[in-house]
Amino acid sequence: MTNIYGNVSKLVECHSGAEAARHINEIYKNNIAQMQKDFAYLLEKSQSGNEVINFVGGDYPFIGIEVRPENMHIDARLAFGAVTDPGVYGSTVTRPDLFGEYYQEQIDLLIKHHNVPVMVGESDWPIPLPFAVEQTEVTSRQQEIIKDHVGAFMPDLSRVNDDIANFHYQKEEGKPLPLALFTGERVDYSIARLFHYTLTSPHHFQSFILLTNYDRYIQEFITYALHEIETGEEYSAFIEPGDYVTHNPRYRSCPPTGTRPRYLPQMPAYHLVRPDGEGITFVNIGVGPSNAKTITDHLAVLRPHCWIMLGHCAGLRRSQMLGDYVLAHAYIRRDRVLDDDLALDVPIPALAELQVALQEAVANITGLKGRELKTRMRTGTVLTTADRHWELRSKYLLPEFNQTRTIAVDMESATIAANGFRFRVPYGTLLCVSDKPIYGELKLQKMAKDFYQNRVSQHLQIGIEAIRLIRETGAAGLHSRKLRGFEEPPFR
Repeated sequence: MTNIYGNVSKLVECHSGAEAARHINEIYKNNIAQMQKDFAYLLEKSQSGNEVINFVGGDYPFIGIEVRPENMHIDARLAFGAVTDPGVYGSTVTRPDLFGEYYQEQIDLLIKHHNVPVMVGESDWPIPLPFAVEQTEVTSRQQEIIKDHVGAFMPDLSRVNDDIANFHYQKEEGKPLPLALFTGERVDYSIARLFHYTLTSPHHFQSFILLTNYDRYIQEFITYALHEIETGEEYSAFIEPGDYVTHNPRYRSCPPTGTRPRYLPQMPAYHLVRPDGEGITFVNIGVGPSNAKTITDHLAVLRPHCWIMLGHCAGLRRSQMLGDYVLAHAYIRRDRVLDDDLALDVPIPALAELQVALQEAVANITGLKGRELKTRMRTGTVLTTADRHWELRSKYLLPEFNQTRTIAVDMESATIAANGFRFRVPYGTLLCVSDKPIYGELKLQKMAKDFYQNRVSQHLQIGIEAIRLIRETGAAGLHSRKLRGFEEPPFR
């Protein structure tokens, strides 16, 4: 059926987020079930050599809204939940089992702010087969059959991109403006990659995300999480790679479930789960800006409240001591991995709500106040480089360090902040000075051992405390208008 939303069929008018979420779920579940049934039939017939197989597939659900000029009387200070101009908006959506509450929340805001219903229907965008079926082992003959009969239902990366997020989206005649940053297929693509990199299912990811580049932080987090599960009531479970679940006996009295993997994935994730999803996910992203971009490209589709980098850095000021903290309030991007998506002259602003939470958390955990706090935590510019041995060129870099007032160098923070800015995910960085190479204070074996023993636990506790403070004041305040453009999809 061609209408103001394009080739969208089975349109239903919905007057609440709950009603719309029910219809989305119904369309998605029915189409996935049919695809799984057809795929099983295809495999069965391929074994008998019968190649006359009709695989119909299924399409993504669609959400749309039409806002006329008379419906535009809204508070212009809103960061999300309202369209910026009159028009027709719409997007394909996926995985209501993961995003049902998010869809409901965003739709309720649109209806409230514009006083018009939303429309839910079935798009003409096919759901790729790998995102609908957990594929078992197939023979080479079956693979040929799949290629011949299901080719149209495989992922099409030519249409899976970040044009909306990057403001490269071009309005097409007869098509609605985007309602969300990501299409259904882009979301499904990242969900599949998240499991590949972290070896945990997407529904375990929590709204607050910590990122680190050192396994020692993860080991400290595991100790903390298991203690919380054993003694506390805030968290219902702790999930490790392989979906190995340690249950809080106050929620579910049973032994751990799942199996720890023999080998850890590239970027293992650990989840301290709250029943409301407002718990903590901690990911060891490894070293380097490429990893930092990879994981945040995929985490962004989950629409977390924030991600915070807890890592190590090289201190550039004589006054800094090993173990001092650096709260980044500006970034210099020498990582290069995002240059094609975000121009280098785009400023990456510090976000006040996260800066305040991190500074207050440092004070609470260390007990330092006033001037004493300022001597052990510097606020300043962090330069992120892709060169692990940048110090071998330090004499050539000193003029830039002086001109930019850089106080620390690392390999991930600017990438994480820039991708947060690009994808409208609030970001923050608290680093710990682990060496001062331009002053000859290298991270040698004995020095590194003392540093890790004295700082890792405290640094982690600061990150956890910052999340607690944000929860207390309300996570909605994180989603600043600083992250939003003036022609912005209304979904957060």
